[in-house]
Amino acid sequence: MSEKIPVTNSPITRWWWVRHAPVTQNQERLYGSSDIPAEINAPSTFKALALLLPTRAISVRSALQRTQQTLDAIIAAGLDAPEPLIEPDLSEQNFGDWHGHPYADIPALAAPHHHRFWFTSVDHRPPGGESYIDLTQRVTAVIDRLSRTHSGRDIIAVAHGGTIRSALGYALGLQPANCHGFQIDNLSVTRIDHEPGPGPDRQWRIVYANLVPT
Repeated sequence: MSEKIPVTNSPITRWWWVRHAPVTQNQERLYGSSDIPAEINAPSTFKALALLLPTRAISVRSALQRTQQTLDAIIAAGLDAPEPLIEPDLSEQNFGDWHGHPYADIPALAAPHHHRFWFTSVDHRPPGGESYIDLTQRVTAVIDRLSRTHSGRDIIAVAHGGTIRSALGYALGLQPANCHGFQIDNLSVTRIDHEPGPGPDRQWRIVYANLVPT
């Protein structure tokens, strides 16, 4: 007699992560968690996002204006979405005193902690800022809380490159040091589903990552 496989009716929670529109006003300077506006000049991409993303989903964004501008542009292109939740802990990594410095100066400022795919190693805190590990801890706390509160729903989260790398790493069970290799382009969508069920495996599934709809 074959072993009976337990059946679960646990709901699937679908996270649709969207990285904000490009920032062009920083003059090649590190902006991180600075509140710099985005460039909203991609009508065809916003229309494609409006068609791809689910209607009447829970929507959430960071407290930085570029995520509000991006979500507003997608809604203006046709997405039916309610008033978003604002989660400051989904903001980009805070680089403290490095904000405003030219990108070309960051390797020297970060030495010996500079990372080839990010500005510094995951455990290093720039003066007055936070580490990538700090970022990961606050982001995953939001993911856990909203996944419980809105279980079984679609959640559109407009956020930042570091934030979405953290979400991917959390879903895959990676150490923070293994997350900097993810490429997350502006206006890309990363779909991560939370699927509770029996067994020892992780409850997250990556549907796709870094998709820029056209």
